[in-house]
Amino acid sequence: MRTLHHPRLEEVDLTDVLHALSDPVRLEIVRSLSDLKERPCSAVEAKVAKSTLSHHFKVLREAGITYTRTNGTHRLMSLRKDDLEECFPGLLTSVLNGHRAA
Repeated sequence: MRTLHHPRLEEVDLTDVLHALSDPVRLEIVRSLSDLKERPCSAVEAKVAKSTLSHHFKVLREAGITYTRTNGTHRLMSLRKDDLEECFPGLLTSVLNGHRAA
């Protein structure tokens, strides 16, 4: 199984994070992860094709928003809340609160 790329903290860029969060499907994925420590990728529900969902997972991971680890044949995804808070204090909370209010 190939290794997934996760940007180091100093590589996380605000433009990439905002781009990743601008898509409604990705924003919903982030919202669903915000209340959990970790979730299997297969448990994420979205009204898009599986290949499209995989693309959204990749965009979130490569922007530095999520972390994906492999456990056997499963991929488990979590938010990089602490990393995002260190880089951009309050951003994730603000985006999620704004999303919930909409």
